[in-house]
Amino acid sequence: MPYLHNHRLFISHAWKYSDRYKRAVQFLEAAPNFSWTNYSIPEDDAFPRMSASDLTEAMRRQIRPVQCVVIVSGMYVNHSDWIQFEMDFAKSLGKPILGIRRWGEQRTPQSVINCADEMVNWNSGSIVAAIRRLVP
Repeated sequence: MPYLHNHRLFISHAWKYSDRYKRAVQFLEAAPNFSWTNYSIPEDDAFPRMSASDLTEAMRRQIRPVQCVVIVSGMYVNHSDWIQFEMDFAKSLGKPILGIRRWGEQRTPQSVINCADEMVNWNSGSIVAAIRRLVP
């Protein structure tokens, strides 16, 4: 089997909407010939209660080593200062951002469209192909 490049990814999410995060993880795990490491923290391993400055630094530590930040869009993004922070911080580091249009969503948040280097539809093939384009 040829060597598979391991993609270091951060999947942005709101724990309140963790079903979307879990589905994105399932897509990536099921993708054939795709190797990746998840740098995001799932809800069941959530940070302990901490101050905003501590949470900011914890998120920076998660995003710094990644090669791509994945944003599962949904209108909840418009109401999440943390997801906006993640996108802004990733951009400040020159990290590519992949925006995923949710299946069945009528609208995609403009903030995700503006930040994303690429927008794809909600399916495994599109997501993996875009990550391969964005991560050398």
